[in-house]
Amino acid sequence: MVANLETGQKVSLQKDNEELSKLIIGLGWDQIKTKKKGLFAFLLETPIDCDASVFMLQDDKLHSKKDIVCFKRLCHYSNSVLHTGDNLTGAGDGDDEQIIISLDGIPESYNRGIFVVNIYRAQQRKQHFGMIHNAFIRIVDATTNIEMYRYNLTEDYTNMTAMIFGEIHREDNGWKFNAIGKGTYDLGIDEIAKRYI
Repeated sequence: MVANLETGQKVSLQKDNEELSKLIIGLGWDQIKTKKKGLFAFLLETPIDCDASVFMLQDDKLHSKKDIVCFKRLCHYSNSVLHTGDNLTGAGDGDDEQIIISLDGIPESYNRGIFVVNIYRAQQRKQHFGMIHNAFIRIVDATTNIEMYRYNLTEDYTNMTAMIFGEIHREDNGWKFNAIGKGTYDLGIDEIAKRYI
């Protein structure tokens, strides 16, 4: 049975499952439908294009752009992190974007992976996370396809253009997940990345 997490909650991923070696990190969101009037109002609504990324950190720092896995760089050089591709609209049920993590393949020098989502061209399109609902991040055991944890973001993120959803971090007794849910005003991946340099 899936465990629902709250903001700031930290859980061990391998405490009861030492064999866990591969994760699917699913991220999802829905665009709130506006109440514009007129028969063709829905045609005027610009879809919100959210982009999920993961920053792979060494000693809690981002050392190189090659450690950012996103729609522009779908695979980490170590082959331990794989982004399955960009969803331009967030339409449909389930995960909008997925990142696959091979825990055993992450080089020892990396201790943290930060999962973020930003709105593409948010400023130009006048879009923000207050226009999005049902946002979540979920952790799935890729071997069994069993969802282990889910974190639903429920705060009001009006005017925020990026979101730090959560992170995995390495400790002596294995990998843990931290539900963060922090909105930011960063306008793109490069701006978010500066937080970890």
